[in-house]
Amino acid sequence: MDPVELLLHPVRLRIVHSLAGGRSLTTQQLCDRIPDASKATVYRHVALLAEAGILEEAGQQRVRGFVERHYRLQPARATVSAERAAAATVEEHRRAFAAAMAALLAEYSAYLDDPAADPARDQVGYRQHALWLTAAEREELIAGMRAAIVPHLAHEPGDGREQHLLSPVLFPMHDVARHDHDS
Repeated sequence: MDPVELLLHPVRLRIVHSLAGGRSLTTQQLCDRIPDASKATVYRHVALLAEAGILEEAGQQRVRGFVERHYRLQPARATVSAERAAAATVEEHRRAFAAAMAALLAEYSAYLDDPAADPARDQVGYRQHALWLTAAEREELIAGMRAAIVPHLAHEPGDGREQHLLSPVLFPMHDVARHDHDS
């Protein structure tokens, strides 16, 4: 199955997020991290991701007569290539954005449901800014964001690190008058 099709589901996106950074988790641990989805749903999506090679078994142990498997993410398999993204249809872009936003809302709700949640202490941010950019300024902005974010993608769990979800979203706003300015 096409990675885009596999990742166009909020629960599967949340599984991928949970395993980012080289983590190895059991399906039960994934269920604990995604409490708003049923166990059957999480198990089904883990199986789909494993069958597609996006997840690989990182080990197993016997617990109370059952085999408990640990899974880890295969980042190269969980990535949508630039070529595939460029070839995506408008409907695929719409579905991908909806899945990403559904996963983001679910993760944020799970965070707020934690009694220890403290948005001020945790420096939670969700501001939106309307920017006026030329194509060159947009490219400069994206390059600057990449330069700021990419080095942090290599961080692994440990050393007092808590996992955070960063979701930069950038797109041109619909402007009926835009075409009038272009003529």
